[in-house]
Formats: sequence, structure tokens, C-alpha cells
Amino acid sequence: MAFWVQTAFLLVSLITSVVRGRVEKVLSPECREFFYMGTPPTGLENPSLRFICQIYNKKPRYVTLYNTVDHIPVYSAYTFKRTDGEKCVDVPWMYEPQLSTSSDTDEMQPFPRGYMHMNFEDAQAVLEDYTDAILYERGTLNPDEHHEEPDDKASTYTLTNVVPMVPDFNNIIWNKQEHIIRKRLNNYCRGTAYIITGITTLGKMIRRENMNRIAVPTYIWSAYCCVDFDHNAPYDERYKFPSFAHYGLNEKDNNEVVEISVQKLKEFLKKTTYVAQNFQIFVSDCVPPASSNIK
Repeated sequence: MAFWVQTAFLLVSLITSVVRGRVEKVLSPECREFFYMGTPPTGLENPSLRFICQIYNKKPRYVTLYNTVDHIPVYSAYTFKRTDGEKCVDVPWMYEPQLSTSSDTDEMQPFPRGYMHMNFEDAQAVLEDYTDAILYERGTLNPDEHHEEPDDKASTYTLTNVVPMVPDFNNIIWNKQEHIIRKRLNNYCRGTAYIITGITTLGKMIRRENMNRIAVPTYIWSAYCCVDFDHNAPYDERYKFPSFAHYGLNEKDNNEVVEISVQKLKEFLKKTTYVAQNFQIFVSDCVPPASSNIK
């Protein structure tokens, strides 16, 4: 079992592994805006993990923590935009120049023709990796349906935001849950909603040319944080604020989504991977300081 898999949510000293454009060593303020209180999940340590501030059309769109060995994101973090859920169309799949050995841009780019991908396929997935992976399809952790602006939608179509998902799970189970969250946040979140969607793995790999290329997620999980919400919402929705979470098994069967609190999601991840005691998705589990003082 690969080392990174066993430490896949040991959230410790994330900041020391940050990459943006090969020069910055910390996330810039504009990229920290995608995290509640400007703070990424804490407690994950592995030399193969890299922060990517995903930039499209000269603007940061979201942040991904990417594994350059197993060629999948550990999580994508973004701010939800009130939206009707319309999907983006006619957007080419892109790669991440920030992980390239030779690049003069930090903006995601459409895949080049021919064999130019050989310049960067050591550090990230390429389209060829999915060509013969008939059991899986490309599933985005940050879905375009959670955004309204066309450029925000388009920016989700990069393979650094993609993990292999079983088609039935992706299209029927997980996509349905994404729409449930979209409607809930549309209706009852009054301020900014921060979402982090991640994965766990157990060592299963997609191979190409007799080489391990992409790790296959075992579970997909997601959590949101919205401290400014409608306190008059119906109770069956109100108790899911300021934060809530869910996870699902990335398989054809037994793949129903389980909705739980952020605290219980942490406990679930501690049971399914090696997680440090300081594992934290949101600062103080998304409990605002005033609420903590009142308690």
C-alpha cells in the first residue's frame, strides 16, 4: 500500500508543500479566500502533495491539493456560487502548467496535440490515462453546477480537479447529492459557503502501458461551511447549518450517500485512513467564535 494512501488525511504542515507557478511557497491571500477563515485543512503531510491555485482567464477560481505521484487531487476547495445548476458545454479538458517541468504560465491550458503531454505527464494525469479505463469516468470534485459564471464553470474542466469515478455512482448517486447541496445552499445560505470535496483511497490503480497512473478513490466525501444562514429555515434544513457533510462509496453497489455532521465525517475518516489527532477540515469545525463563547 502506497505511503501517501495510508497518510491520505494526516493533515500536518500543509503549507510547506505549497506550489504556485514554481515560485511561491505559500498560498497567496487571493487563493486563501477559498477557505473558511483563510485556513486550509490541517494535518496532512506528504512530499508528493502540492497546492494548486487553479487559475483561469487571469483569475484564481479555486484551490486543489494534488498528489503528483498518484495523479489525483486529494481535495478541491471552492466557494459556492448561487446557481441554477446548468452545466457547462463545449469546454476542452485542460492540464495544469504549474506542475509542468517547462512552462511560462500559471494558467490552466487545453491539452496540446501530439505528444507534448510527455513534458508534464510525470506529475499529473493526462487524457490518455482515461482512454482505456472503461470501468471509470472523469468525475470532478469541484462541479461546474456549483458555479454561475461561465469562467468559473469552465475552470472545473481540468484533470487536476478530476478523479476516476464509477459511472453509476458519479451520474446517479453523487450528481444527485451535488444538486441537493446546491438547492440547500441556494435557499438557506445567506453569506459565503465554503466547500471542500475530497477522497480516500486503498491502493487500487488505473494502469497505462504497464505503469500505475491514477489512484482510484474508495470514498468521495464533501463538507460545507456557511456561518451566515437563514435561521428561519425549516428544522430539517436548519440543523444542517452552519456546516454539514456527506460521503459515498465509489462503487456500482452499496454506494448510497450518507449525510453526517462535519465532526462525524472527521471520525469516519479517522477509521478509514490514518488521520492525525489535529485533523481539521474547517477551523473549529465551522463553529463561529461567538457561538463557541456562548456555549
